[in-house]
Amino acid sequence: MERLAADGIDVVRVTYPDLMGTERARDVLLDRLPAAVEHGLAFCRAVYHTSPQGDTVEVPGGLDAGLPDICVRPDLDTLVALPWEPGVAACLGDVTDPATGAPAPESPRDLLRQVIDRCHTQLGLRPVVGPELEYFLCEPAPGSARGWRRYDETTGAVYTAGLRADGDNHLLRALRLLRDLDIGVSGGNHEYDGGQFEINLTHSDALSAADRAFRFKAAVKEVARKEGRLATFMAKPFNDAGGSGFHLHLSFETLGTDPDATPDATPEAAPHATPDSPGASAFDAPSAPYGLSRTARHALAGILAHTPALAALANPTLNSYKRFGPDTLAPWLIDWGLDNRSAMIRVPPERGAGTRLELRLGDATANPYLLIAGTLAAAMLGIRAGAEPPAPLEGYGYDSARSALLPASLPAALDALEADTGLTDVLGKPFVASYLAYKRDEVARFQRYVTDWEFTEYAYHL
Repeated sequence: MERLAADGIDVVRVTYPDLMGTERARDVLLDRLPAAVEHGLAFCRAVYHTSPQGDTVEVPGGLDAGLPDICVRPDLDTLVALPWEPGVAACLGDVTDPATGAPAPESPRDLLRQVIDRCHTQLGLRPVVGPELEYFLCEPAPGSARGWRRYDETTGAVYTAGLRADGDNHLLRALRLLRDLDIGVSGGNHEYDGGQFEINLTHSDALSAADRAFRFKAAVKEVARKEGRLATFMAKPFNDAGGSGFHLHLSFETLGTDPDATPDATPEAAPHATPDSPGASAFDAPSAPYGLSRTARHALAGILAHTPALAALANPTLNSYKRFGPDTLAPWLIDWGLDNRSAMIRVPPERGAGTRLELRLGDATANPYLLIAGTLAAAMLGIRAGAEPPAPLEGYGYDSARSALLPASLPAALDALEADTGLTDVLGKPFVASYLAYKRDEVARFQRYVTDWEFTEYAYHL
């Protein structure tokens, strides 16, 4: 408290992710911080079951239980001053059920912790993740149907920086503020479509990567609000533009504990990936097929096998499935390739410590904790099963004669998640039941809603 006061901080914002990955928070005056740490902050558990429009969805443990509390305690290890909001520092919160003291069943951060712990204890592996996120920046458009338009309509400005497609220097301003937030931002550029940007985050252990991606999304939206703009991570906000992805770079390092717990402590593995050298890549194997160790190939096969269910977490909205289609560079087939961006899983060309998989399935609406937890769970199942992946994609993909299709809609993905007992066992049946109930309510609400497209298509002629 003395250090914060000396830095001019008088408010601490305690934040945590809901099921959607949206930031929920409370501002705590500095002199009340000790009480918040000792006793926690009470929130209604139904915040996990609240839709973007403020509806409380009927999920077990919420309305049916009389809207009980959850308890959120500040995680002061994550405390950092907010560069765009003088006098305010923010930290993540740990969420528990006050009746049991256990983590709240719907807590995405705790779900990821549990999956990471299984990677450690069952496989002797430490997951390393690098997130990549895109977003669109929008300007107010009073009088228009949506109220917003793209910040810049310049075309052909992919992989550029400066004023060419960013006349107000939004990217530079955001980069500097995010650097001061200390979430591992490394750089950024204008992306493919007008008003679209990508800001890169460094790789780290899986929980830190999820924390940083969660805070990144919330921060970008706040920076845009300070500019009087809207930053949206919606999968496909415009009909005449592509979508925004959330790619994950994934690898594993050895913990160096028990030889029996390290699947690749064999001659085929990288010569340095042994239990005697913790922190070595468990994916690198120069003499193995494609330069990938058995652990890497089994993890790859596991992700491919569980992709239909994983789509429910990686592509979690009805809009998500409008991002897919031929020539979109968004993967709609279940395949993999060596340095091939038309594949769902790309294996970048680096080897050695840089050996990794890039899962290109996710879109930017995905909750970082759930996307990473689901991907790790699928990789774990593949490593345990010991299956080999099919041959890699050659040339430009998007040929449904060569590869299976992803679920084509959110309802199909939710059904695939429910049917995948292996994945749901790792993620936990209580969490999956809550997630399915929440998302199926979203589907039901949409199916009852009359859209502008329907009126335009049918009203005059029929």
